[in-house]
Amino acid sequence: MSSTSRECVISPSRPDKLSVPLLDLKPQYQALKAELDEAMLKVAASQRFILGPAVRELEEKLAAYCGAKHGIGLSSGTDALLIALMAYDIGVGDEVVTSPYTFFATGGTIARVGARPVFLDIDPVTYNLRADLVQRFLEEDCERRAGGLYNRETGGRVLALMPVHLYGQSADMDPLMALARRHGLPVIEDAAQAIGAEYPVSRRVGGIGDIGCLSFFPTKNLGAFGDAGMCVTNDDALAAKLRILRVHGGEPKYYHAVVGGNFRIDELQAAVLLVKYRYLEQWHAGRRRNAAYYDAAFREAGMTVRLSTPTAQPGYRHVYNQYVIRVPDRDRVRAYLAECGVGTEVYYPVPLHMQQCFAYLGYRPEDCPESARAARETLALPVYPELSEAQLQYVVDRISEYLGRG
Repeated sequence: MSSTSRECVISPSRPDKLSVPLLDLKPQYQALKAELDEAMLKVAASQRFILGPAVRELEEKLAAYCGAKHGIGLSSGTDALLIALMAYDIGVGDEVVTSPYTFFATGGTIARVGARPVFLDIDPVTYNLRADLVQRFLEEDCERRAGGLYNRETGGRVLALMPVHLYGQSADMDPLMALARRHGLPVIEDAAQAIGAEYPVSRRVGGIGDIGCLSFFPTKNLGAFGDAGMCVTNDDALAAKLRILRVHGGEPKYYHAVVGGNFRIDELQAAVLLVKYRYLEQWHAGRRRNAAYYDAAFREAGMTVRLSTPTAQPGYRHVYNQYVIRVPDRDRVRAYLAECGVGTEVYYPVPLHMQQCFAYLGYRPEDCPESARAARETLALPVYPELSEAQLQYVVDRISEYLGRG
């Protein structure tokens, strides 16, 4: 039988085909239904749907959780990135340094304000932005003139760094922060996948840079019942500006010194998130437990020579929004797992420097080779907290079964 047409063959020791979805939110909802219903009915009874007490409480709690003074509840993680760029007046002729191996919103929001994303490659182990490449770009490819830092090739003014904490693990923030301070650049953290992740020593992402951007999309470790997000910051003036920008730039109401947008988080979403927040650490622990199970089971099966499991850096806390393996023949492995009832996802099949909408930037695949390789080889496996050991082992067995016949 060719590798392109293998059928799911269940080993004698596990005769039953299991269903292992990439993510199933129903068990979480059923466990919290009474609390969630009560919280939503409380909002309904109050008829306070916009920037009410639940929003304020959520902002205070999540800011403190991230090690920041201020939280600004927003309509989505994408809008958190967008409003952060707006808060620094970044626009046409400006440039922002970031990673090409990330969700589209990272580069998309930079383009939306009229700025130019500068894509630099990732570390192949952590999938996060390489600080040494950022240093090389800032110190070799840029020059200081007219009070700013300018890209020699494009003439654009470099105004910010936007590192991404991908899959639930912090980027290497100390060298990035040192570079930013040396060159007078703000750091906007894309922490959409990493609430609760920690960088040595016990510093939580979001509160390390100047503005941290969070997403509460339903698939996140802390997920709403729809879109929601937040910016966190320790800067009083930035917090005030972000609050004004999220209400169309009006301060006081109907008086507009700046143009903002309708970026408010809903009171109902805040109420849902307050309930779920009580369980966030428990869910982090569940994801870490499942990741550790996978790590051990793949080692026991002798698969670590055929695939690579995620590496949690020493001293970091990885919260595993995704558990991402590297495997050659990735697409065939994925197809086989689908036949066997295992849900997977490819994050991300086309890195941003190769997206059609960014063709005008002039990047080639080889400009960010590790991002291009990750796009070919990575596969996310189910890791949500409610998975059973039988489901986890089933995933490992099916992958081992496929690769073992290779």
